[in-house]
Amino acid sequence: MIPNPIFANEQNLSPAGRSPENPDKMEEACGVFGIYAPEENVAKLSYFGLFALQHRGQESAGIATFAGDKIYQHKNMGLVSQVFNEEILNEMPGDLAVGHTRYSTTGSSLKANAQPAIVKTRLGHLALAHNGNLVNVKSLRQELVRRGCQFETTTDSEMIALAIANEVDSGKEWLDAALSAFGMCRGAYSLAIATPVGLMGVRDRYGIRPLVIGILPGKPQRYVLASETCALDIIGAEYLREVEPGELVWITEEGMASFHWGGKPERKLCVFEMIYFARPDSVVNDETLYSYRMRLGKRLAQESPTDADVVIAVPDSGVPAAIGYSETSGIPYGEGLIKNRYVGRTFIQPTQHMREAGIRMKLNPLKDVLQGKRVILVDDSIVRGTTSRKIIKALRDAGATEIHMKISSPPVTHPCFYGLDTDNQSQLIAATKSIAEIAEHIGVDSLAYLSWEGMLEETGESPSSYCSACFTGDYPIPIPDKMKQEKLSLEKVTV
Repeated sequence: MIPNPIFANEQNLSPAGRSPENPDKMEEACGVFGIYAPEENVAKLSYFGLFALQHRGQESAGIATFAGDKIYQHKNMGLVSQVFNEEILNEMPGDLAVGHTRYSTTGSSLKANAQPAIVKTRLGHLALAHNGNLVNVKSLRQELVRRGCQFETTTDSEMIALAIANEVDSGKEWLDAALSAFGMCRGAYSLAIATPVGLMGVRDRYGIRPLVIGILPGKPQRYVLASETCALDIIGAEYLREVEPGELVWITEEGMASFHWGGKPERKLCVFEMIYFARPDSVVNDETLYSYRMRLGKRLAQESPTDADVVIAVPDSGVPAAIGYSETSGIPYGEGLIKNRYVGRTFIQPTQHMREAGIRMKLNPLKDVLQGKRVILVDDSIVRGTTSRKIIKALRDAGATEIHMKISSPPVTHPCFYGLDTDNQSQLIAATKSIAEIAEHIGVDSLAYLSWEGMLEETGESPSSYCSACFTGDYPIPIPDKMKQEKLSLEKVTV
């Protein structure tokens, strides 16, 4: 079937189960993409933009395009390349589009919850792609129910879309309706919103989740919105600037207009975007994150020097910091773990023998590099300790005589409420064990974390510019007590 106007064909596949490939990581934030480009194939450009953002979510993907008053959409469970093909994309015309690749944080892992969220209003359809989490979902849902809104999903993203639609249906135009609706939403949200007449890019006033603006070459002027600059690079768009915290950009045939709302902005970009989530080739603060992550490794070598024979990384996220550690320490860098980049998600369970062998399907040690060596192992974080423990065993089995683990961020002690799918606090190993206890648990000779001060100083900006609540418990946006209690319990320890 080819997509038709209004709720295009969606394959009837079973919902994907949640099977994160690395339980030692906090799961990815979502990726959003938006484009206003008359005379271009916006569906294909959105596909490639989402392809570049695939690391931000592998659960589902979707695109909605607008051709005048008609909307075409396609979304499903799976990777971007699994959800779309040439035939589908060629049947999604339009001048503007929004796309989304998702890892569920609020709302279950179901096909119905795949984005963009689409609602109908008196002015036509609205398609919304959301990265982040609202913290007032209970009160917002109650208010929307009171107003007579009907829900089709369990996501906070649909709530934002319904809030805008309700304001439109009460008589407001698109811009005023959106600004009014955002006053009802509390939490973290970066949004790309498509309407029949224009495209919006929005960040909450703390700017916790990223959103950037790019320009495609040529005339008429054409704009792109994306979670990261790597999505601009892949389609040949030039990076213009970030959408500022508390800013709405409104892109139409007349160009791009900017509106600030919600009081004085307080930039609190998630520092874990800097450390791990965003791609290393994405630009933040006028430099690639690869450069920042290398500096973290250099700082780590200064803060916790150790005598060893080789520095290796947990690929791929630990590589820049490991190179930085090697350069500052003078200890040679080597590849000690080879990653199979084609593993992805699988629902075929390995045999008992394979399970006992640990994580060899994804990471395999190089015995020639490790045999008889004192090893410094660098990674960006430890969350539960599960994967780290398996990696350490594999390195021991490969002949490493000493293993000293270095982490290029502080201990993760608190869950995130702003769009990262973290465990409850009881499942965060650093919340329940000392560094010495963690070292014993995962089986290393020594363990050292980067200091909180070092992590933030290396950004070159004020520490107050970042949200680091997962390390400190200092949440910039107040969290309702019940939501806090659900995630901040230390009664049950499971690591």
